[in-house]
Amino acid sequence: MITLLRRIAAVCALSTALAACGTDRPPQAAPPPVSAPPSRPPTLAPGPAGLTPVFEHGPRTLGRTVALTFDADMTAGQGARAAAGERFDHPRLISTLRALKVPATVFMTGRWAEQYPDQARSIGRDPLFEVANHSYSHYAYTRDCYGLPTVPEERMRSDVERAYAAFRKAGVADPMPYFRFPGGCYDRRALKALTPAGVTAVQWDVVGGDAFETDPDAVARQVLDGVRPGSVVVLHCTRSAAPATERAVRTIVPALRREGFRFVKVSELIGAADSGARTRPEAR
Repeated sequence: MITLLRRIAAVCALSTALAACGTDRPPQAAPPPVSAPPSRPPTLAPGPAGLTPVFEHGPRTLGRTVALTFDADMTAGQGARAAAGERFDHPRLISTLRALKVPATVFMTGRWAEQYPDQARSIGRDPLFEVANHSYSHYAYTRDCYGLPTVPEERMRSDVERAYAAFRKAGVADPMPYFRFPGGCYDRRALKALTPAGVTAVQWDVVGGDAFETDPDAVARQVLDGVRPGSVVVLHCTRSAAPATERAVRTIVPALRREGFRFVKVSELIGAADSGARTRPEAR
């Protein structure tokens, strides 16, 4: 009897690591998979003295890519004109870009997003496009900028942040950390004021010339004559101020594709430029 009890005790001691004597332990649940953090949009490193970096075009040697960008302009004071029937949107242009499967970056003012929230949300949720910041109400960040009203230096950062707030309220969940100065006007003071906002300022190297132009062929010729690999083209997404843009795009897109160009968003060009900077010996 004593020998039998000793044998039972030995068996229990041996099996303790797997199960308690007489009791099965439930299997351990597998740990949940670790999801990769969402990737951040590419940006450029701050410029000299930590100033907001400025991007004008992508690398010229990494293939025939081109980014079409469209400024959706509207100022704080144009609400009455919109209420009277003036159209600052351009849904037919957006439909044409979709039909042609052309990726594009739309630089939107916060006031535009407030006036056309359904369109802003539709653009922002379409993977073909990306929404970037064009200020809240298209006021200039320097003096003497095409007659535009100016934003005081102490309000420049809050103006950018107000635009982002308008995008999110309209349903644009992931606006890009890119900013286009109204009129393309900036100086060192403006670059310094926007440094805390963490944006990359995006300019261009090809002016479409569509503002108030009624001849689509003139716009198309200007774009086609100016495009080079890595170019950023600036056009507009407002019917009243750029009535010929949609018709010009229908000429520009197939012509550039015949020349071997591939359309990309600004983020792809910035990513390529940033990768090139990090691989150059002097940047290490």
